[in-house]
Amino acid sequence: MTHTTTTAQHLTAIDLLRGRDFPDEPVRSAMVQSGPGFHVAQLRGDDQLWDADPADVAETAEEYRAELEGLISALCLRWGEPEVLDLAGHLERVAMGMPVRPPLDVLCGQVPRVHTWCAEGRWIAVGLGEGGPGMPVFQLLAAVGRADAVR
Repeated sequence: MTHTTTTAQHLTAIDLLRGRDFPDEPVRSAMVQSGPGFHVAQLRGDDQLWDADPADVAETAEEYRAELEGLISALCLRWGEPEVLDLAGHLERVAMGMPVRPPLDVLCGQVPRVHTWCAEGRWIAVGLGEGGPGMPVFQLLAAVGRADAVR
């Protein structure tokens, strides 16, 4: 069993990111990666699911999906329906050594798609991903960038 976080906690984290200045140079902490024009934060991640019972993994996956859906619903109440951005093409570009604009270069290696909104001069995105070695099996991410971050 995993620990479920709340939509209110996620909204608070997103609001803090929206109010935070963007650094001039890339900066990384345990939960947030920032750079010129963006922040990407892990809202939730589980580290110890590699040898877990498949039923526990399935239950955790459902918890994460429910958290993402709850967060999307709350953000829709604030800013309307999101755009869904598939990041596969961006991941292919990164893999070929081609440039991809931040924060999409960070997000595409962690989540397959994001739900996005533009509000108050900021681009906001949330997504759910499965990691590889050294990363949580599941992670719920939020990103905030300048409004022109993906244009």
